[in-house]
Amino acid sequence: MDKKRDAADSAVPVAPRPGSLRDAVRTTRIEIAEKSSVVVDLRDAELARLDLLNEALDPLFNEIPPGLELFDRGVSRGDTPRLWIDAVAHVVMGRDKRRYRFAQDTRHGRRVLAESNVIAEIVEAVTHYVAARIIDRERALAEDASMPPARVNRSVTGHGGGWRVVRAFVFGLLAGGFVLFAVLWVVASRMPH
Repeated sequence: MDKKRDAADSAVPVAPRPGSLRDAVRTTRIEIAEKSSVVVDLRDAELARLDLLNEALDPLFNEIPPGLELFDRGVSRGDTPRLWIDAVAHVVMGRDKRRYRFAQDTRHGRRVLAESNVIAEIVEAVTHYVAARIIDRERALAEDASMPPARVNRSVTGHGGGWRVVRAFVFGLLAGGFVLFAVLWVVASRMPH
Protein backbone atom coordinates (compact mmCIF):
# COMPACT_ATOMS: atom_id res chain seq x y z
CA MET A 1 0.00 0.00 0.00
CA ASP A 2 2.84 2.36 0.78
CA LYS A 3 4.19 1.83 -2.67
CA LYS A 4 0.83 2.70 -4.22
CA ARG A 5 0.58 5.84 -2.09
CA ASP A 6 4.13 6.90 -3.05
CA ALA A 7 3.34 6.29 -6.73
CA ALA A 8 0.09 8.28 -6.41
CA ASP A 9 1.91 11.14 -4.67
CA SER A 10 4.56 11.26 -7.34
CA ALA A 11 1.91 11.21 -10.12
CA VAL A 12 0.11 14.25 -8.71
CA PRO A 13 1.96 17.32 -9.89
CA VAL A 14 3.17 19.46 -7.08
CA ALA A 15 2.46 23.15 -7.60
CA PRO A 16 5.70 25.03 -7.75
CA ARG A 17 6.33 27.19 -4.79
CA PRO A 18 5.88 30.80 -5.75
CA GLY A 19 9.21 32.57 -5.92
CA SER A 20 9.90 35.76 -4.19
CA LEU A 21 9.18 39.06 -5.85
CA ARG A 22 12.85 39.92 -5.59
CA ASP A 23 13.76 36.86 -7.72
CA ALA A 24 11.07 37.72 -10.30
CA VAL A 25 12.29 41.32 -10.57
CA ARG A 26 15.88 40.14 -10.96
CA THR A 27 14.92 37.64 -13.67
CA THR A 28 12.86 40.26 -15.51
CA ARG A 29 15.73 42.76 -15.36
CA ILE A 30 18.08 40.20 -16.88
CA GLU A 31 15.59 39.49 -19.70
CA ILE A 32 15.13 43.21 -20.41
CA ALA A 33 18.90 43.78 -20.42
CA GLU A 34 19.38 40.95 -22.90
CA LYS A 35 16.65 42.36 -25.18
CA SER A 36 18.00 45.91 -24.97
CA SER A 37 21.51 44.75 -25.80
CA VAL A 38 20.07 43.12 -28.92
CA VAL A 39 18.32 46.41 -29.80
CA VAL A 40 21.56 48.36 -29.23
CA ASP A 41 23.45 45.86 -31.38
CA LEU A 42 20.85 46.26 -34.16
CA ARG A 43 21.02 50.07 -33.95
CA ASP A 44 24.83 49.92 -34.08
CA ALA A 45 24.59 47.65 -37.12
CA GLU A 46 22.18 50.12 -38.80
CA LEU A 47 24.56 53.01 -38.11
CA ALA A 48 27.53 51.05 -39.44
CA ARG A 49 25.70 50.21 -42.68
CA LEU A 50 24.57 53.83 -43.12
CA ASP A 51 28.14 55.00 -42.51
CA LEU A 52 29.33 52.62 -45.25
CA LEU A 53 26.79 54.10 -47.65
CA ASN A 54 27.78 57.62 -46.60
CA GLU A 55 31.42 56.85 -47.47
CA ALA A 56 30.35 55.38 -50.81
CA LEU A 57 28.59 58.69 -51.58
CA ASP A 58 31.74 60.78 -50.98
CA PRO A 59 32.84 60.82 -54.67
CA LEU A 60 29.38 62.02 -55.74
CA PHE A 61 29.25 64.86 -53.23
CA ASN A 62 32.84 65.86 -54.03
CA GLU A 63 31.66 66.58 -57.61
CA ILE A 64 28.90 68.98 -56.54
CA PRO A 65 29.93 72.55 -57.39
CA PRO A 66 31.06 74.57 -54.40
CA GLY A 67 28.53 77.13 -53.24
CA LEU A 68 25.57 74.95 -54.22
CA GLU A 69 23.79 74.59 -50.90
CA LEU A 70 20.96 72.26 -51.87
CA PHE A 71 22.29 69.25 -50.02
CA ASP A 72 23.04 68.70 -46.35
CA ARG A 73 24.30 65.15 -46.00
CA GLY A 74 24.73 63.53 -42.61
CA VAL A 75 23.75 60.57 -40.43
CA SER A 76 21.22 61.23 -37.66
CA ARG A 77 21.56 58.85 -34.75
CA GLY A 78 18.05 58.95 -33.23
CA ASP A 79 15.65 56.10 -32.56
CA THR A 80 15.59 55.45 -36.29
CA PRO A 81 19.02 56.25 -37.74
CA ARG A 82 18.89 57.99 -41.13
CA LEU A 83 21.38 59.17 -43.73
CA TRP A 84 20.03 62.54 -44.86
CA ILE A 85 20.75 63.62 -48.42
CA ASP A 86 18.91 66.94 -48.15
CA ALA A 87 16.03 68.33 -46.10
CA VAL A 88 13.45 65.99 -47.68
CA ALA A 89 15.34 62.87 -48.82
CA HIS A 90 17.00 60.25 -46.65
CA VAL A 91 18.11 56.63 -46.53
CA VAL A 92 16.84 54.41 -43.75
CA MET A 93 17.37 50.71 -43.12
CA GLY A 94 14.48 48.34 -43.74
CA ARG A 95 12.96 46.06 -41.13
CA ASP A 96 15.53 43.35 -41.75
CA LYS A 97 18.31 45.93 -41.08
CA ARG A 98 20.11 44.87 -44.28
CA ARG A 99 17.94 46.57 -46.90
CA TYR A 100 18.53 50.23 -47.74
CA ARG A 101 15.40 52.31 -48.39
CA PHE A 102 15.90 55.68 -50.12
CA ALA A 103 12.83 57.83 -49.46
CA GLN A 104 11.64 61.37 -50.08
CA ASP A 105 9.08 63.26 -47.99
CA THR A 106 6.49 65.06 -50.15
CA ARG A 107 3.28 66.98 -49.53
CA HIS A 108 1.38 63.76 -50.13
CA GLY A 109 3.45 61.56 -47.82
CA ARG A 110 6.67 59.59 -48.01
CA ARG A 111 7.68 58.19 -51.39
CA VAL A 112 10.22 55.37 -51.70
CA LEU A 113 12.63 56.21 -54.54
CA ALA A 114 14.77 53.07 -54.34
CA GLU A 115 15.18 49.96 -52.24
CA SER A 116 18.04 47.48 -52.33
CA ASN A 117 20.48 45.42 -50.29
CA VAL A 118 23.31 46.55 -52.58
CA ILE A 119 25.08 49.83 -51.81
CA ALA A 120 25.96 50.47 -55.47
CA GLU A 121 22.26 50.48 -56.45
CA ILE A 122 21.42 53.02 -53.74
CA VAL A 123 24.42 55.17 -54.77
CA GLU A 124 23.05 55.14 -58.33
CA ALA A 125 19.58 56.19 -57.12
CA VAL A 126 21.02 58.98 -54.97
CA THR A 127 23.16 60.13 -57.93
CA HIS A 128 20.05 60.34 -60.11
CA TYR A 129 18.20 62.26 -57.37
CA VAL A 130 21.06 64.75 -56.92
CA ALA A 131 21.28 65.32 -60.68
CA ALA A 132 17.51 65.92 -60.88
CA ARG A 133 17.66 68.43 -58.02
CA ILE A 134 20.52 70.33 -59.69
CA ILE A 135 18.61 70.47 -63.00
CA ASP A 136 15.43 71.66 -61.21
CA ARG A 137 17.44 74.45 -59.58
CA GLU A 138 18.96 75.52 -62.91
CA ARG A 139 15.51 75.62 -64.52
CA ALA A 140 14.07 77.70 -61.68
CA LEU A 141 16.94 80.18 -61.95
CA ALA A 142 16.53 80.38 -65.73
CA GLU A 143 12.80 81.08 -65.38
CA ASP A 144 13.47 83.84 -62.84
CA ALA A 145 15.97 85.48 -65.20
CA SER A 146 13.63 85.33 -68.22
CA MET A 147 10.61 86.88 -66.45
CA PRO A 148 10.08 90.63 -67.06
CA PRO A 149 10.22 92.92 -64.04
CA ALA A 150 6.92 93.15 -62.21
CA ARG A 151 4.76 96.12 -63.15
CA VAL A 152 3.58 98.40 -60.42
CA ASN A 153 -0.19 98.52 -60.10
CA ARG A 154 -1.10 102.20 -60.65
CA SER A 155 -4.55 101.87 -59.08
CA VAL A 156 -3.03 101.37 -55.66
CA THR A 157 0.12 103.45 -55.80
CA GLY A 158 -0.81 105.95 -58.51
CA HIS A 159 -2.53 109.32 -58.13
CA GLY A 160 -5.67 109.09 -56.02
CA GLY A 161 -5.01 105.50 -54.87
CA GLY A 162 -4.58 106.46 -51.23
CA TRP A 163 -7.88 108.37 -51.18
CA ARG A 164 -9.74 105.34 -52.49
CA VAL A 165 -8.64 103.33 -49.47
CA VAL A 166 -9.68 106.15 -47.09
CA ARG A 167 -13.07 106.52 -48.80
CA ALA A 168 -13.69 102.75 -48.59
CA PHE A 169 -12.82 102.77 -44.89
CA VAL A 170 -15.13 105.72 -44.13
CA PHE A 171 -17.95 104.15 -46.14
CA GLY A 172 -17.52 100.87 -44.22
CA LEU A 173 -17.52 102.75 -40.93
CA LEU A 174 -20.74 104.63 -41.81
CA ALA A 175 -22.46 101.46 -43.05
CA GLY A 176 -21.51 99.60 -39.87
CA GLY A 177 -22.83 102.45 -37.71
CA PHE A 178 -26.12 102.53 -39.64
CA VAL A 179 -26.59 98.74 -39.21
CA LEU A 180 -25.83 99.00 -35.49
CA PHE A 181 -28.33 101.86 -35.08
CA ALA A 182 -31.01 99.88 -36.98
CA VAL A 183 -30.51 96.80 -34.80
CA LEU A 184 -30.74 98.87 -31.60
CA TRP A 185 -33.94 100.60 -32.91
CA VAL A 186 -35.59 97.22 -33.59
CA VAL A 187 -34.60 95.81 -30.18
CA ALA A 188 -35.79 98.97 -28.38
CA SER A 189 -39.15 98.98 -30.19
CA ARG A 190 -39.87 95.39 -29.08
CA MET A 191 -39.22 96.05 -25.42
CA PRO A 192 -42.39 96.49 -23.27
CA HIS A 193 -42.95 100.02 -21.84
